[in-house]
Order: sequence, then structure tokens, then C-alpha cells
Amino acid sequence: MNAAPTLEMLDPTTLIVDINVRKDAALTPEFVASIKEHGVIEPVIAHRNEDGTVHVRMGQRRTLGAVEAQCPLIPVMITASAEEAERIVSQVVENVQRAAMTEADEADAYHQLSLIGVSAAAIAKKTGRKKAIVEGALKAKASEAGTAALGRGFTIEEALILAEFEGDQDATAELESALADEPDQLFHVAQQLRDDRTAAAALAAFTAELEAAGTTIVERPGYDDEETASVTSLKRANGEPATEEDANAVYINRDYRGEFSTVPVIVGWKDLGFTQRYSYGSSSATKGPMTEEQKAERKTLIANNKAMESATTVRRDFVKTLLAKKQAPKGWQYFTVHAITHHPDVARTYDGEVAAEMVSAKTDGEKSWASNPLRDHVAKSTARPEFSLIALVCAGYEKAIAKDSWRNPSQTHMDYLNQLVLWGYTCSEVEQIIIDSSKPAEETNDTEDSQAA
Repeated sequence: MNAAPTLEMLDPTTLIVDINVRKDAALTPEFVASIKEHGVIEPVIAHRNEDGTVHVRMGQRRTLGAVEAQCPLIPVMITASAEEAERIVSQVVENVQRAAMTEADEADAYHQLSLIGVSAAAIAKKTGRKKAIVEGALKAKASEAGTAALGRGFTIEEALILAEFEGDQDATAELESALADEPDQLFHVAQQLRDDRTAAAALAAFTAELEAAGTTIVERPGYDDEETASVTSLKRANGEPATEEDANAVYINRDYRGEFSTVPVIVGWKDLGFTQRYSYGSSSATKGPMTEEQKAERKTLIANNKAMESATTVRRDFVKTLLAKKQAPKGWQYFTVHAITHHPDVARTYDGEVAAEMVSAKTDGEKSWASNPLRDHVAKSTARPEFSLIALVCAGYEKAIAKDSWRNPSQTHMDYLNQLVLWGYTCSEVEQIIIDSSKPAEETNDTEDSQAA
């Protein structure tokens, strides 16, 4: 049975402050001055070893502050020796509540606890932190990139993203560039990298299947390509249209859904006796190779469309996080009524699956043509109906935004994105094109003139 704690007045310089989870005690001049004037009011918690030394368990900052303020005696509550895990947890809780500790120190504390067998759920419960934050910190600490990022002062969230792309030099360079120049774009850059990585993996798998089957893969032919042409654009020497049976290769095409397919082509079609199936007459001159300007426009189109697809993931994750909070976002009442009265389609054509995901509703069973997980969620629970309503409206807006909406923004797009920005969302550069399109030309010119001045 442990002995009852005893209160003693001890010289702070004789106390042993063990290695603490916070390397910087944050001894501000104001804190030291307060101790100098009033002394240490709340007792420090410590335990006495068999050799008589007193080790601080809680109150490192107060102890060091008392030493700095040259206090002769401070109140110390002597308790039985604590287990290592309990000591670290106690200090983490105290530091989080009393003074700002760096996220590197916080992650280091969670890492120490995990090494001695404390689960992420237990750490979260004892420290009062969200389990996702604890898990993120542990993932970041599990990689060299994440640990290095924390050591450089990055947040746990930022370190976790760098850890995710550990080993990918190009991706890491792009992320670090974003952190240095446009830190508010980090989530968008990271999502684009994820999407690129997923697409590259899918393409590699698709290509491997074709190669395993002995299929010859070539680059997509350009305009008026005299070496390679698609089967559908050629005819045989006898005048009959060429068919897939005539193909001797394929090129890989990716559709708007991101799915890959093959297009049969004939390589060396002229030498094999094939001719162009269609005659373009005088218009053939205009169908020649793309100009540099056309190439640049197409490159921008492809890049912005991809960026919009990635932004969709970031945007929906933001809404999901927003709706996971205890209170609905400020101004949600007007947001929903404005949407229903000014953009009625958002309420009529929303995607129930997207809405259910936004409000973190559980979805059971297989999806059918008439399924609506949000409807099922609302039917099962009467709690927090405003959150379901917000999710419904946001899902309706989401359905109205396409990957090429930046080319022809509507008021619907602008109202939605502007509301998310008011709630704390950071738009991607391509989404900003939509928002900026609503600004009068005079305002844009005034801004540019002021910046030039």
C-alpha cells in the first residue's frame, strides 16, 4: 500500500528535474516575476528516492521558475514513485494545459509512451487529445522524414504529410517548396501528389497487363502522323474500312473518370498499304500540328482539370471535419436557406452518398439506383439534424461543380466556395480562379495598381 502524500517546504535548487517531455520550459519574464512576487502557490508534485533525492513529477516549469526567481523554499507534495508511463502522461497533460509545448515535444512524448506499450487510444484518453492527432504524431515519428520535419519546427500535420512521401525526392521537393512559399496550399499540393501517384500506379498496372499479353504499346499519334494512325481513321487498299484485326499496336487512353482503355492503331500504315479513310479537303491545312499557343492552352486545361479533381477531395474533407465538430458553423442557417431559395437544384439533385460521407454517417448494405445513405441516416436518428441539412446542401453544391468549372464559373460555384472560405477553407489556385471571376474588373485593376505602387 502506498504511503499518503506529505507536503514539505523544500529548496527548489535541491530538487531534481528529470528529463521532461518539454525541452523548452518557456520561462517568460512575466512568469518568473510572478513567482518572485507571489512565490509558488500550487505545490510541485515529486517523489523521494531511496537515496533521499527528490525528483519532480509535475511542476518542472514552476520549479525552474522558482530557481530563476531565487525562491528559498517552495511547497512540494511528496508521493510514491510513479510508473514511467504515468510520469510522461502527467507531464504532457500539465504542459498542454499550462503553457504551449511544441508539437515536436508532444509527438516525442506520444512516441515515448508507445515504446513502453501504451496504445494510441489510451494516450488520447489520458491526455484529452483526439485519437487522430495521437495516431498522426506516432506515424510521423515512425519515419525519418517525419521526425526530421518535427525537429525543424513543422507541425504534426505537416510532418505527417512529409512522412507520407518519404523516399519520393520529387514529391518531397514540391512539398517543401509549398511549405516555404505557399504553406496554405500544402493540403492541395499533397492531394495532387496523391492523385498523381494513384494514377501512375494504375497506369503501371494496366500497362503491365498489356505487356504480359504481348501487346505492343506506342505513344498516342499526333495530327497527320505519317507513321502511326488509329484504325478508325484508315482504310485498306481495297477501300474497306480498317478493323481492329488490322491493328499491330495500341495506345493507352484515359477517360474523364480516370479509367484506362486501349485504342488500336496501325504502325507503318503507309508501308502496309493503308490510306486515310477520310478526306479533309481544304480544311486539312487547319488540322495540322498544334501551334505552341494551342499546346500551352491544352497543357493549362489538363493541369487545371487535374487540380480541380484534387481540390474536390480536399474540399470535401474540409466539410467533413467541419461537421464533426460539436457546434454547427456560424451562419449555417442563412447558408442553407440561401442555397435552397437561390440555387434550388442543390437540394433537389444532391448526392446522398457524398452527403452521408460529409456527416460521417454509417452506410450499410449495397448501393442501389435508389439508395440514399443520408435519408437512411436521418431516419435512424433525430440528433443534430442541422448537420445533415448542411451536408445535404454542400453535397448539392458539390454535384454542381465539375472539374472544368473554372472555365465558366457560375454564381452557384462562387457562393459555395466563398462560404467555405468564410468557414476557414483555403482554396486551391484553380478554385481561386472561380472566386476571382466574381470580382468587378475595376476592383481587380485597383488591386493591381495598388500593388504596382
